[in-house]
Amino acid sequence: MNASLIDILDKFLVVIWPMLRLSAFLAFTSIFSIRAVNMRIRVLLGFAMAFFVSQQIQIPRIDPLTADGVMEIARQILIGLTMGLVFQIASAALVVAGQAISASMGLTIANMIDPNMGNVPVLSQFFNILGTLVFLGMGGHLIVFGLVLESFTLIPIGQEFFNQDMLGKMIHWSAMMFLGALLIALPVMMTLLFINVGLGFVARAAPSLNIFTVGFPALILTGFVILIFSMGNNVARVQWVWAQAFSMLRAFLGG
Repeated sequence: MNASLIDILDKFLVVIWPMLRLSAFLAFTSIFSIRAVNMRIRVLLGFAMAFFVSQQIQIPRIDPLTADGVMEIARQILIGLTMGLVFQIASAALVVAGQAISASMGLTIANMIDPNMGNVPVLSQFFNILGTLVFLGMGGHLIVFGLVLESFTLIPIGQEFFNQDMLGKMIHWSAMMFLGALLIALPVMMTLLFINVGLGFVARAAPSLNIFTVGFPALILTGFVILIFSMGNNVARVQWVWAQAFSMLRAFLGG
């Protein structure tokens, strides 16, 4: 009986180390941390992936009750949070793009409550849904799971992870939040800029004309028309943002 309990404890410790990294990643990444993927699904998914990983790699025997074990627990959670942060920044680019377009169209007052991002414009919600559909359509979930499972080979359990080069990559990658948003929002913003310039000339030529009555409907209508016609290019840009996120995650892992 004691031998059986010891064997069960050993198998549990073998599974728990990869599960710490996987659970932190699933809890913090933007795609799998939405409310539709509840905690039970994430726990079951993390346990299934951890069990698969434990059968594929050699996991060192580390006592979690020692000082080294506590440090390793913190390290594995931090690795998972760092990998999730890569996709949080990519998702933030979509939210910033929606906010920029809403500000140009005059739709900032039309907001919705997002459990992940807070009070964001409706267009940010639209780009979030679009980004999720593009992510699933290009097989991003399979690519992410492959990279996360490969991380146990590139960064074995018990190995140091953080260094100055990794922090530099993280700071460099944070710029994607604004670069991706600029690429997605640029067609609508540039078109509405020219319309605003034209409305300025009209206001100077006819001061008695109520420019707000004419300008707001024109900006909103034109913004939606440009969004419809640029949707194909926007999908390609969103796909490019996700592709950059995959490449950056691989760079973080040292591959």
